[in-house]
Amino acid sequence: MLVLVAPGQGAQTPGFLTPWLELPGAADRVAAWSDAIGLDLAHYGTQADADAIRDTAVAQPLLVAAGILSAAALGVATPAADAAGLPGAVAGHSVGEITAAAFAGVLDDTAALGLVRRRGLAMAEAAAITETGMSALLGGDPEVSVAHLEKLGLTPANINGAGQIVAAGTLEQLAALNEDKPEGVRKVVPLKVAGAFHTHHMAPAVETLAKAAAALEPADPKVTYVSNKDGHTVASGPEVLERLVGQVANPVRWDLCMETFKELGVTALIEVCPGGTLTGLAKRALPGVRTLALKTPDDLEAARELISEHGA
Repeated sequence: MLVLVAPGQGAQTPGFLTPWLELPGAADRVAAWSDAIGLDLAHYGTQADADAIRDTAVAQPLLVAAGILSAAALGVATPAADAAGLPGAVAGHSVGEITAAAFAGVLDDTAALGLVRRRGLAMAEAAAITETGMSALLGGDPEVSVAHLEKLGLTPANINGAGQIVAAGTLEQLAALNEDKPEGVRKVVPLKVAGAFHTHHMAPAVETLAKAAAALEPADPKVTYVSNKDGHTVASGPEVLERLVGQVANPVRWDLCMETFKELGVTALIEVCPGGTLTGLAKRALPGVRTLALKTPDDLEAARELISEHGA
């Protein structure tokens, strides 16, 4: 069984979209999306520097566009694909859940990009209220680390499994964490994000996103959809959309998603562009599962071979 996954914010790097736009029809498709949401995705994906694409309002639509574009190049996970072209399950980390919703046919591409544009703008506004950020804790015992974070006033915003927890809070709280790491934690790594996402700091964005979601008409998922709220599978389109709204201010439980992958019998995992983060976690937490990250179109042939061996 194959699961197709989409990364969250922080996975973007300058110029990462460049080779994908060279594929037939890709540039026109991205141009149409850019016009629809009022953001020059091609510019930000090819020419903008690291600081420009760190902007939440830019990074989020850019990541969703890249994920949809790379999946389309792969020939899977679109509502128009026949059954043989679909993965057995889909999931996304943080904003990657909107990408996964597009894969599953819950939202069409334009609706997904419109929603993520509103999400990015709303979260950027919420992040501007207080200077906040996120840092990854590598190693250590999860229970010990979570208790330590709470003592410092930080939130375990992402519990990723494979020995990784992401802390979120004010810059002062994160500085205190850097000086006072939980027992067993090897390293604290600041992330390339512009706010304390998936915490109470994002509460103002939830109301804005709920209003945007209310105008959409979600379809039920066409493949198994795994929610990062709790690792549960969700079969209702309206429930998927409700979870997409709520997760902005709630922790991401990628560890529970990977537990569900085990229960589903997943044997292979492909991470769409810009891949690497989630395949790294899977290599440590899902021994025996084949993994592949779509970094450039050069990875497509190997990914198609993996689909032919493990796909639905």
